[in-house]
Amino acid sequence: MAMNTALWILTVFLGVAFTIGGTAMLVLSKERYRSLHETQRWVDDFTARQVKVIAAIKLLGGLGLLLPAIGDLAPGLVPVAACGLALFMAGAGTTRFRRGEVQSLVGDLVFIAMFAFLAWGRFDLEPFV
Repeated sequence: MAMNTALWILTVFLGVAFTIGGTAMLVLSKERYRSLHETQRWVDDFTARQVKVIAAIKLLGGLGLLLPAIGDLAPGLVPVAACGLALFMAGAGTTRFRRGEVQSLVGDLVFIAMFAFLAWGRFDLEPFV
């Protein structure tokens, strides 16, 4: 019971965070998004179109965590979305590593761990029934 609650909290937290983050990236220009915080300078390595594609992936991943779980529509997709977002964050971590942004890389590794835990939890420990 406690594990199921923890997985729900993690699902909602990550789903909302990535849905909001992806939406912000989609509606803001590349330059405006970059100016939000110093940790967003990674966008300098990408074109405006690539940033929008990254934003769409982030948004769809967040929705992939939320909609199946909350709407009870194919809840088995939640751990699949978590795996996809773990891979997405691995790409983000690679960009941070290449840019020498070690502090931000640590955050990306934490996200990878949370997504991996969520996937493991929903695939094996407390799957939706």
